[in-house]
Amino acid sequence: MKPIKRILLVVVLLLVYGGSALAGPIVDADGRVTVVKKPFTRIISLYPAHTRNLIDMGAGKQIVAVGRSDHQMQGLPKLSFRDDPERLLALHPDLVLIRPMISRAYPRLVSRLTQSGVAVVSLQPSAMDELFRYWQTLGKLSGHEQEAKKMGTRFGRGLAEINRKVSRIPQAERKRVYFESIHKRMKTFAPGSMAIFVLESAGGINVAVDARQVRKTNIAAYGKEHILAKANEIDVFLAQKGRMNPVTVEMIKNEPGFQVIKAVKNNQIYLVDEKLVSRPTLGLLEGISQVFTLLYPQEDRAGVDGR
Repeated sequence: MKPIKRILLVVVLLLVYGGSALAGPIVDADGRVTVVKKPFTRIISLYPAHTRNLIDMGAGKQIVAVGRSDHQMQGLPKLSFRDDPERLLALHPDLVLIRPMISRAYPRLVSRLTQSGVAVVSLQPSAMDELFRYWQTLGKLSGHEQEAKKMGTRFGRGLAEINRKVSRIPQAERKRVYFESIHKRMKTFAPGSMAIFVLESAGGINVAVDARQVRKTNIAAYGKEHILAKANEIDVFLAQKGRMNPVTVEMIKNEPGFQVIKAVKNNQIYLVDEKLVSRPTLGLLEGISQVFTLLYPQEDRAGVDGR
């Protein structure tokens, strides 16, 4: 089954069976078990995607602090997973939301919080199939399960709309794309990752289907030699831009050897905000819409926000 159709099927199942999808305790990405006896009301969110999703499902007022790089909740304290755990405990949180990389790098923080009776939940979906369950988990933790379900419905509607546009483009006219994740390391995205889902949902064809996933992340190793081996196949060179990849079009143009790439020769180099292609939020819909417009500017540019 194609990825888009599979996701649409998941949305349908969510509507039919969503009420019982998360019965029982929550088991997070690190194997910790959390029993939700009542919604958490003092939440520290140390990953911007958690913050965005809580806001979108109406739980923004339950957030008492966010991460240092998170600018979505002005006026709230900004904390870091590198801080002394006592700084977090001083805010009397009942839940701290993190992601797996924090657990791996700062186990002392997790240990101190849990010893103090604070629930710590580590979440980060690595593939699209995990997106709706992730939203449902946040909904259960915050007491906004119905709102989380509506987010899934909205996503499904938006995806169906863009799918109708893409279906009008003949297969022979689909653009072949190299999607860069980290320029300095010559890395792309793993097949099955959210970014590749964005690309394929927008009608692009991933030329790096043979890329090797790095650990259990969205990133895949590729290397310049692999990129150049497919130089004549790359119609569009697409790169995420942000903290993970502070790249410019000029950097890509001037990369030694890249001048032989078809997309570079034809000035078909585009950047897209990493928040719209790599984070598990409703922003993925905007990312799909932007990538579609970049690949097929002659087509209908109607929005796909699902409203």
